[in-house]
Amino acid sequence: MTSCHLVLGAAGLLLLIGLVMVFSASAIEAALADEPAWAPGVKQLVLACIGLVAMGVALRLPVGVVRRWAPIALVVVFVLLLLVLIPGIGIERNGARQWIPLGVTDFQPSELGKLVFALWGAHVLALRERYPTTSSLLVPVLPVFGALSLLLIAEPDFGGVVSLGLVLVGLLWAGGMPLRWFGAFAGAAVLAMVIMVQAAPYRMERITAFLDPFADPTDTGFQAIRGMYALATGGLWGVGLGNSAMKWNILPEAESDYIFAIIGEELGFLGCLVVVTLYGVLAYAGFRIARRSADRFVQLACVAITVWLIGQATMNMGYVVGLLPVTGVTLPLISAGGTSLVLTLFIVGLLARFALSEPAAVEALRIAERGRLSRLLLPAPTTAVDQVRPRRFPAEAATERPVVGSVRTLLHARGTTPRRTPARTENAARGAAPARPRPAARTAPARGTAGTPAPRQRPVGSRVRPGGER
Repeated sequence: MTSCHLVLGAAGLLLLIGLVMVFSASAIEAALADEPAWAPGVKQLVLACIGLVAMGVALRLPVGVVRRWAPIALVVVFVLLLLVLIPGIGIERNGARQWIPLGVTDFQPSELGKLVFALWGAHVLALRERYPTTSSLLVPVLPVFGALSLLLIAEPDFGGVVSLGLVLVGLLWAGGMPLRWFGAFAGAAVLAMVIMVQAAPYRMERITAFLDPFADPTDTGFQAIRGMYALATGGLWGVGLGNSAMKWNILPEAESDYIFAIIGEELGFLGCLVVVTLYGVLAYAGFRIARRSADRFVQLACVAITVWLIGQATMNMGYVVGLLPVTGVTLPLISAGGTSLVLTLFIVGLLARFALSEPAAVEALRIAERGRLSRLLLPAPTTAVDQVRPRRFPAEAATERPVVGSVRTLLHARGTTPRRTPARTENAARGAAPARPRPAARTAPARGTAGTPAPRQRPVGSRVRPGGER
């Protein structure tokens, strides 16, 4: 049960840190906007409770059900990504149309698209495991990635495309793609970036601003410079919880994109180190589940999800400290946000559910004496490998002939009709000495009814002598 405990423990601590820091980072801005100072924090707490319910649902989902519904969920994601582009349905913020208003919160279809693409891709690659070729890995995963990326670019959501690319890298890496292909993908990504920059020159300014943010301190480097000031002010121990100066409407998006800077200012370098360590534990647990699982789908899905979560956290912390360009991705489980938080907790539940399907965990849950609450929160899977659908359908079970007596069935690999070959004679099945087979006899002896000896048949090609002798 170590993998499950590591996932739930690391994710729980990150969620707790996130709730505290969202309360701290959003209180001043809400008060300056004539709103209750506790309103954004309470909203984040309510969303976290919804996410915990989603995590509980994920813990009880059979792996076969997840695989069965993954293709349908992918179609739903395509429909939602098309709907968000329609004015009146999708709302526009900061020049991007990425959200669908739901009243209490806003739904971001791109976040759901990353999860569904990871599960669907793992399902497809697991089905094609018998034919591990390069074409079976790339098709249809790569075309679907391209279609989703085009819809995200239309919003536009460059950070979502990068996160979706992390999912693709995780799937192909776990699927056994040769390393030389990743170099080709990197070259294609550079070419696509050049095309996007030519289409919109402002993107180049945003990408290269992290190299010298002080060259344009009032525009492209404004946010990066204030994030650096926040980290520098915190030092080793921090200025204390709630004492940040940058959250007084000085650092934009302090409770979401740049919440890591507020952590560094209030909790110091040690607080940032704790956050980085917890993400490291989550990464170790995800790869540990993939290594110990017996289900190929679970292995692929765990690697893809882990690469996505840890890669997104690395991108967020990287652009806060000035090592990467600003992409606008949030810090999983910590940043303020509705769709991101709920789906991330659902993903944590899936990882814990996959951990429960480890062979050692299945055996431990079966033999351990557990209370009612433990059985409710951590249900015991029946098997380590959950099938997508039953191997035999009811209609097939009724028409299938069982293997009994002196005949066995051989199935050809090329899919031809089965042929029946003699294995033992009827007398050998009854305990008598088996008759010596004749080379010319090519047909199997017929079986009689129960309690009645089978009638003798003349072998093909044998001659009958006068008097009934052969």
